[in-house]
Amino acid sequence: MQTRFPNYLVLLVLTFILATSCSKFRHIQKSEDWRVKYEGGLNYYNKKDYYRAAILFEEVRPIVRGLPEGEKVEFYLAYCQYYEKTYLLASNQFKSFYEIYGRSPLVQEAYFMYAYSLFVSAPSQNLDQRSGVEAMNAMQNFLNQYPDSQYREKASEAIMVSQNKLERKGYENAKQYLKLRQYKAAVIAFDNFKKNFPDSDFLEELAYLKVLSQYKLASQSFQSLQGERFSFVVQYYQELVDNFPKSKYLKEAERLYSESITKVNKTKPTNS
Repeated sequence: MQTRFPNYLVLLVLTFILATSCSKFRHIQKSEDWRVKYEGGLNYYNKKDYYRAAILFEEVRPIVRGLPEGEKVEFYLAYCQYYEKTYLLASNQFKSFYEIYGRSPLVQEAYFMYAYSLFVSAPSQNLDQRSGVEAMNAMQNFLNQYPDSQYREKASEAIMVSQNKLERKGYENAKQYLKLRQYKAAVIAFDNFKKNFPDSDFLEELAYLKVLSQYKLASQSFQSLQGERFSFVVQYYQELVDNFPKSKYLKEAERLYSESITKVNKTKPTNS
């Protein structure tokens, strides 16, 4: 028959264990011997208690700088910050490590983790991607410096993910101008997207939306401007046909093209 302990006894045992653990940590933290704190930090790190490990490493950090132990403290402190999900702190710490300990056998890993910490800290694609650009550049610099690194595959994957997020962000931003009826800005945004992402899968759709935006811009323009602006619809339609001859958007684009041809012809001056 299985014995079941009352809930209050389980809670009492857990409270005792927690109190003992805290008491042990406080005892280590109050020690005047930096070696005790250093060994305590390593012990907590190995137990994956990164919060306590970081506290102890921070306290001994100024003391061991320049000593052999200083290298481990700086390196493990960066990982503590990474595992605690304070990624920007971790990134700065890894960067500081490889700048200070340039001859360390750990420098390549630190350089990679500097870039990778930036990568995981980057926001989702619908938010500002400046940190994503920084992460992608850092990863590319890492690959340039260590092309045969064991982290090569992971770095390449991070670059690809960052690139995809930037591409999606650019795509959504460009379409937003059309939604806001800022048609001239939309046409410019579609052109800029093509320059920035020449191999994107979104180019076909955006080529059509460029035709549509120009058509809407021409339609709402003063009559004196319509001839020229509708002629650009014709030009953008031809670009769509040339680049995507089997596009699913051709039927609708052809309607805009035909109407634009009619508008252009109407605005041409008649000979007396």
